[in-house]
Amino acid sequence: MTSAPLARLTAPSGPLFFPVTAYAPDGGLGLDVFRTHVRRGIEAGAAAVFACCGTGEFHALTPEEFAATVRAAVEESAGRVPVLAGAGYGTALAVRYARLAEESGADGLLAMPPYLVHAGQEGLVRHYREVAAATPLPVIVYQRDNAVFTPESVVELARTDGVVGLKDGLGDLDLMQRTVSAVRTELPGEEFLYFNGLPTAEQTQLAYRALGVPLYSSAVFCFAPEIAVAFHRALREGDDTTVHRLLDGFYRPFVELRAQGRGYAVALVKAGVRLRGLDVGEVRTPLREPAEEHVKQLARIIERGQELLAEGAGR
Repeated sequence: MTSAPLARLTAPSGPLFFPVTAYAPDGGLGLDVFRTHVRRGIEAGAAAVFACCGTGEFHALTPEEFAATVRAAVEESAGRVPVLAGAGYGTALAVRYARLAEESGADGLLAMPPYLVHAGQEGLVRHYREVAAATPLPVIVYQRDNAVFTPESVVELARTDGVVGLKDGLGDLDLMQRTVSAVRTELPGEEFLYFNGLPTAEQTQLAYRALGVPLYSSAVFCFAPEIAVAFHRALREGDDTTVHRLLDGFYRPFVELRAQGRGYAVALVKAGVRLRGLDVGEVRTPLREPAEEHVKQLARIIERGQELLAEGAGR
């Protein structure tokens, strides 16, 4: 069963917010700026905060930085929305990060793929079971890259105490449909959360929703919350006109721009936050900053998205 703080995610009131991690000019954490980023996101309508995950450069943070950043998100949220934190690398380190997240006050975990290795199904299931057993925090397993599960393995994970959901960053719709079907068949009545975790998930959410996957992460919410909220509302209310207008005029151009550089799923988002007036610093290596022309294109795409919202409001 889904834990009390995460129960609110079964029918979220707004987008799921994956804040970027802010860095100061000296390269260290910029926690004051991060707190502002989180506060603005919650005030803009975020249903949950996922701190120190992919968009938050989990890979680039020391354990001490991770704990401080999660704690800042928890304090800024003050119980208004649940705060989840990333946990990853090998099993021992993933367990350590899980415990740091618990100590920092997080309400749940997003368990990311193990570092580097391609493991078999039995090993993957054991890995996530150990992470889930390490703390009482509910765990959402992130499927992508080297952590891809058979439907049978997801059934085993769904049977595991503490594992409450699956976030899909793979994009294999046939596999996802078989997975949803297998869990529904083998565990009837079990409440299990499914998330669309593809980069710029709005682009594919119509398809995921048809599969029975109602939840999705929104990187766009970091820098254009008004557009992300409008899209989320339109999806919820069945306003296909607004959904298609934003997909065609904003999300598709953004996705095509994001594809112009490796690491842009994070770096372009962070550039967008800076464009909107909050200096969250640059990405850490091995990621790199977007090309200047791409940042200019992003500014034009954001402007076009705002124009589309205004056009919709005037109808």
